[in-house]
Amino acid sequence: MRVRKAIETKLTDALNPKHLEVIDNSAQHAGHAGARPEGESHFAVVVVADAFEGQNRVQRQRMVYAALTEEMAHDIHALELKTLSSSEANS
Repeated sequence: MRVRKAIETKLTDALNPKHLEVIDNSAQHAGHAGARPEGESHFAVVVVADAFEGQNRVQRQRMVYAALTEEMAHDIHALELKTLSSSEANS
């Protein structure tokens, strides 16, 4: 839960999301390259934030990666992202 909690905390601090969902998919990748035996290496994240208004997909991903620099360098092997602005989530 250490990595998951770090993801939640850092994305909350950086993006002030309206909705944040962090799913640990590590068990699905057990035994694969990059999968750590203790888990917490593969995540899917859904973020809805006003900060994404006017940003394209790549810019949004860069915002997430910037917030998770340390985790991406050491803990996260794979990160699936779904990034939506608040207006996109409400339509």
